[in-house]
Amino acid sequence: MRTLVCISNVPDTTTKITFTDNNTQFNTTGVQFILNPYDEIALSRAIELTEGGKGTVTVINVGEANTEATIRKALAIGADDAVRINAKPHDAWFVAYQIAQYIKQNPFDLVLTGRESIDYNGSKVAGMLGELLDLPSVSIIKKLDIDGNTATVEREIEGGKEVLTIPLPFVAGTAEGVAEPKIPNMRGIMSARTKPLTVIEAVEVKTFSEVIGYETPAPRGQVKLVPADNVKELVELLHTEAKII
Repeated sequence: MRTLVCISNVPDTTTKITFTDNNTQFNTTGVQFILNPYDEIALSRAIELTEGGKGTVTVINVGEANTEATIRKALAIGADDAVRINAKPHDAWFVAYQIAQYIKQNPFDLVLTGRESIDYNGSKVAGMLGELLDLPSVSIIKKLDIDGNTATVEREIEGGKEVLTIPLPFVAGTAEGVAEPKIPNMRGIMSARTKPLTVIEAVEVKTFSEVIGYETPAPRGQVKLVPADNVKELVELLHTEAKII
């Protein structure tokens, strides 16, 4: 089984976010970038599914040369090889289109993404890949098992769980619970240096979105504490100040 895991390079969750160029560009100065945590879950499950010679795992990233440290971490975790599509990822459509073109030339039995990237939280790439490749696509899955040419996945829905059986190949967006993230060991770190990393150029694609500007969330307002037995005051504040009732 050949598995492709789509990975993204995102700012660490502790990063202080600022913008430049009149709030039109993300300020990368001093920012520590990491492997997107949801993609790391997808990668960990892919490695588990192919252990014991049951297949190979390739990771793919749409990014410039500065993402290669993140790609090497994915190789250290256990991926067999990697592909970097040399381009700045403009949006989810651009990323999905580039990856889909690669898959059309290099078919895989299973394509995994994280449920979303923690920088934009769009949850779009898996669905777009499925549409572009004319393959079944399922998001957001909490469990994934493979038996022969059939996959069984679980999703959480309102009031319960949804269990689906899907023939390979297909695309899945994975969430927490699918696998525990793996920590690279010394052997993995050393072997990652020599594992194949192929760089290819992006293909032309029409853009449909443009960033006009970024805004940081408004600062939190002052908290008002209301005694538990003073329901009348609480209702009044919710009505006159919070304006939610």
